[in-house]
Amino acid sequence: MVEAEDLQSLKMIALLGGCQGPIWLSSQSLASALGISPQTASRRLIALERQQFVVRSMKPDGQYVAITRAGEQTLRREYADYVRIFDPERRQYVLTGTVISGLGEGRYYMSLPHYKEQFSGSLGFEPFPGTLNIRLDAASVQVRKHLDHAGWIDIPGFTADERTFGGARVLPCRIRGEVCAIVEPSRTHYPEDIIEVIAGHELRKTLNLNDNDTIEVEITHD
Repeated sequence: MVEAEDLQSLKMIALLGGCQGPIWLSSQSLASALGISPQTASRRLIALERQQFVVRSMKPDGQYVAITRAGEQTLRREYADYVRIFDPERRQYVLTGTVISGLGEGRYYMSLPHYKEQFSGSLGFEPFPGTLNIRLDAASVQVRKHLDHAGWIDIPGFTADERTFGGARVLPCRIRGEVCAIVEPSRTHYPEDIIEVIAGHELRKTLNLNDNDTIEVEITHD
């Protein structure tokens, strides 16, 4: 569990712009923002770096700090908790299933420039060229039927090199705190108990997943 003071410091670095890239940040400036001593601020930066929530680099004009993906996911989990506290009207669904191997088509389609641009603009991340395929259990197949109005984003089709590529729709979600999205092509041959998930990185590797592993997909929407 993240210590409260580390989380407070991580949040302040994010408010100063640390999720967008490296920012100039001295122990003194962080201390002033948090109302603590420079020595305490320095210890907190070291602790955040040790937990791999931030990366630090030194340049001629001073220290630069950036929040890592692990740090951002920690903040997103904290945000999700506050949503449940202060916005209970938001609905949350959980789909449970097992990881399976796909047919390899996702890698091809996720590598097409048009799709990559559309997904990046709609989801805020450029998809890894490939999808995580999940076979839903019987109960989750029924839950999935309630998701038609859960905030899907349409991705238009296009024509390139005299070939027509169909559209799709995506639904933002999370797996073990990782930001990702269910993608549903308009032209799909998958049965209703199979979903494909995309993310900005290879989920199998990041989450150490293998075929037949059980996994939960969380969807929250208004």
